[in-house]
Amino acid sequence: MEKKDEREEYTYEDEEREELTEERILQMLDERKFKELKEELEHMYPVDLAELMEDFNQKQLVMVFRLLAKEEAAETFTEMDSDMRETLIGGLTDSELEEVMEEMYLDDTVDVLEEMPANVVDRLLMATDEETRQQINQLLQYPEDSAGSVMNVDYIALRKEMTVAESILKIRQVGINKETIYTCYVTEKRKLIGMVDVKELLTTSESKTIEEIMDTNVLYAHTTDDQEEAAQTINKYGLIALPIVDHEMCMVGIVTVDDAMDVLQEETTEDISIMAGVNPSDDSYFETTVFEHVKSRLPWLLFLMLSATVTQMIMNRYESALAVMPQLAGFIPMLTGTGGNCGSQSSTLVIRGISVGEIEFGDLFKVIFKEIRVAVLISLILSVVNGIRIIIMGQGDALIAFTIGLTMACTIVIAKVVGCTLPLVAEKIGLDPAIMATPLISTLVDISTISVYFAIVSAVFSL
Repeated sequence: MEKKDEREEYTYEDEEREELTEERILQMLDERKFKELKEELEHMYPVDLAELMEDFNQKQLVMVFRLLAKEEAAETFTEMDSDMRETLIGGLTDSELEEVMEEMYLDDTVDVLEEMPANVVDRLLMATDEETRQQINQLLQYPEDSAGSVMNVDYIALRKEMTVAESILKIRQVGINKETIYTCYVTEKRKLIGMVDVKELLTTSESKTIEEIMDTNVLYAHTTDDQEEAAQTINKYGLIALPIVDHEMCMVGIVTVDDAMDVLQEETTEDISIMAGVNPSDDSYFETTVFEHVKSRLPWLLFLMLSATVTQMIMNRYESALAVMPQLAGFIPMLTGTGGNCGSQSSTLVIRGISVGEIEFGDLFKVIFKEIRVAVLISLILSVVNGIRIIIMGQGDALIAFTIGLTMACTIVIAKVVGCTLPLVAEKIGLDPAIMATPLISTLVDISTISVYFAIVSAVFSL
């Protein structure tokens, strides 16, 4: 079964059709205009319809759902969030659930089951046939975040001795139940030995065999590989799907490009959360309770607050210097802020480079050398501009301007080196590079900045 990529052909009448909104759907339900509503729903994408129905109650969800064709109903069900699905399931009959499960692709079914409570999972599994249930159980056994956990077992397998004509006939017979038919895989005793595109089949002589036209240089991933690596392979090589093999090189499924996009989005969201000092969550902002928000944010905030004690201890040590020249304290926020921002810039770029496979640990010294050169140029410009500002605003003389400029230059170099080094070290020792992001780097840079600042001030002014 091919996923719909487009609705019916656009016509002039579509331009005059009134936009279907949440309020209009509810109005048509109240007025019992079911036939008209059904016709309107045929022109909607499942993802848009799922968004429109976010605030519907169970009765309204069920009424709209029953107006959809089987395929559209299954796709809309897939696009709903877990709360909507659970609400809808409670209002559907067993036969209706069975129809939905039959139309859903296996990888989507597994994703739905992983988000549902146990009692709902039991009911959904009861609505599937024995063969599908076994396949679902197999997928659920793969490690979380592995390629096997997001793959789909619905793919087209061809034999190398088949002719092009025989292959096209097979695609016509079984393609309706497969997630994608654009790429077919050639197997021998279940082992992956090649691949062939439908384009190749349609433009080649029907008498040729698959062995004559197949590509034996096939990219693949193992079931235990990280799902992000599989998604990056699809993205890097522009694939529609990536075959997944087990430890014996037997083909067991595929990861399609739409699943790869979901994986990359999830991983990016997770990295952004970690970089902000928040524990990742699968729930949306509004679905997460206040207590869960507090729970996810508090650990990092506590750690960073307590780590700031080191900065306080350094400042207490130089309390006498601040008493002699109290104006020195006014420059501390600017220096720490500049250092933190510089460190964050470097860490963000390096983390992004690691994520897309552009930067590896072996590039550590190359990255450090580049960041040092960047830091020197930035520090020269910022130091000169800041020195002029200090003199013009009457915040100090040339000696103070020199002191602050020198401190800023040292701070920026340190921040850049720390910001680019920590993510790569984290990646090397098996930690998420995003952990070494803004909050932690800012704290380390603050400590370094204060130490360097007072060391330079003490040396210049003999304090």
